[in-house]
Amino acid sequence: MTKDTKFKPGQSGNPNGKPKGAKDKRTELRGLLQPHAKELVNKVVEKALEGDTTALRLCLDRLIPPYRAGNISVVLDEIEGTLTEKGEKIISAMGSGEITPSDTASMLSALAAQSRIVEVDDIAKRVSELEKQNESKR
Repeated sequence: MTKDTKFKPGQSGNPNGKPKGAKDKRTELRGLLQPHAKELVNKVVEKALEGDTTALRLCLDRLIPPYRAGNISVVLDEIEGTLTEKGEKIISAMGSGEITPSDTASMLSALAAQSRIVEVDDIAKRVSELEKQNESKR
């Protein structure tokens, strides 16, 4: 028994796409709220001051947005040693508070990517040498 479906797999439900000039529903709803914005903000602040934790969180989220990791400059040449030693130094820097856990994860990810690049490069060189040796034996 097969289901009777309106649309077939791989076929768009809206082949013509979104009509030009069609408004996003969120934009329409914002337009309805806009004339009352000042009163709504005052009410949320009032509720927050009364101890409403949801209103308080809303206010604080607008005043103090969550921290997003920024770009930090790190000179990797200063971290010497093997890949393992470099990883240990990065983790140690996190442990001592010199860099954030997020920065640590980014740096270790970059180090792991570099490790894979070195590994692939080494394999390519070995294969090339083996091919040359094989050709010279023919």
